[in-house]
Amino acid sequence: MELYNLKPVEGSTHDKFRRGRGHGSGNGKTAGKGHKGQLARSGAKKAGFEGGQMPLYRRIPKRGFTNRNSKEIVAINVDVLERFEDGAEVTIESLLSSRAISHPKDGVKILGNGELTKKLHVKVNAFSASAKEKIEAAGGTAEVV
Repeated sequence: MELYNLKPVEGSTHDKFRRGRGHGSGNGKTAGKGHKGQLARSGAKKAGFEGGQMPLYRRIPKRGFTNRNSKEIVAINVDVLERFEDGAEVTIESLLSSRAISHPKDGVKILGNGELTKKLHVKVNAFSASAKEKIEAAGGTAEVV
């Protein structure tokens, strides 16, 4: 780096041209903003303003609502647990590492579809009644975390 390479950071400097300082400056009267209109006014443009046309956010139909308190539970079936070895402990982390689930949004629930032949210790957020029966019938445990 040499002295002739130095320059101010992008956006840190302003032009030194003084607007609205009379006709002789070449930029007097309207100060380069033209005549009237929204762009000639002080202050920022209004977000979403489309020149008086009905804005897009008011043209699109609005239906229903989204509950802020809802949870997104990832559901997997008992037969997915067959990929684990006999006697293994199945947690949300082990399900992620085995790619049985891609992301545990707010929790994981085991459903009872399919068969389970291995004795597993399953620790997840929720179980269906039939899934719990199948896990315990195979000799494993179903623990809610």
